[in-house]
Amino acid sequence: MFRRGLVRAAKIAAGAGGVVVGTTCLTSAIFASGADHVHHAHHPWNFTGYTESYDHASIRRGHMVYQQICSSCHSMDFMCYRHLIGVAYSEAEIKAMAKEIDVEDGPNGEGEMFLRPGKPTDHFPNPYPNEEAARATNGGALPPDLSLITKARHGGADYVFSLITGYTEPPEGHPPLREGLYYNPYFPGGAIGMPPQLMDGAVEFPDGAPPIISQYAKDVSTFLSWAAEPEMEERKLLGIKVALAFGAAAIGAGYYKRFKWYPFKTRTMYYR
Repeated sequence: MFRRGLVRAAKIAAGAGGVVVGTTCLTSAIFASGADHVHHAHHPWNFTGYTESYDHASIRRGHMVYQQICSSCHSMDFMCYRHLIGVAYSEAEIKAMAKEIDVEDGPNGEGEMFLRPGKPTDHFPNPYPNEEAARATNGGALPPDLSLITKARHGGADYVFSLITGYTEPPEGHPPLREGLYYNPYFPGGAIGMPPQLMDGAVEFPDGAPPIISQYAKDVSTFLSWAAEPEMEERKLLGIKVALAFGAAAIGAGYYKRFKWYPFKTRTMYYR
């Protein structure tokens, strides 16, 4: 499974290289044609087939990328630490991870709020206390919550992967970007307030996966896809069971029909 995951990661990494080169060649044409942005590329994800499932090692690495890079700006309000138990971490690992944060709780017996160590039932911490603080920190832009981002954006994981690997210089003739904006041809309008976040060597993976941008993008896209559809594997398994059950029922119904109607269809009738 791990070797197959690395092969798929290599394919996606090669695709990322093509995206970078292709973006350099295509953005001028896109800009000249008046189009709003470049359409995302399609990548060979290992969870899109009818019988395919998530790469759980990739989910774990993707959570590490989110935790060390993305969580400084983006929240995941619908995710609790306990959701990762049995998916990417053991229960002991999650308990230890949750204890690293302080959660405001209360009130206590004196009516005051207090801080306590985190528990597996706690949600991922929000980097900002409120929406206004988030906008003030990010030049007026509100970083979107990532809990359902692959369902909220057309293209899902393909869009996320293309966006975070698609930063490049504006094409010749492009209007100057306002201060605090960065050119990304995959973002509608081409100007995005989020600076490039990924760089080689930013996160070290204990399983030996290469610490490169395309690997980070592949893993965090897989993690966000799982976060948006954690029930996908169970849904596919149920679908397979239902399909097999209907198939068996169809065979039984066909046999019963032939058995029941055989005397009527093969009899000979004479009239005087």
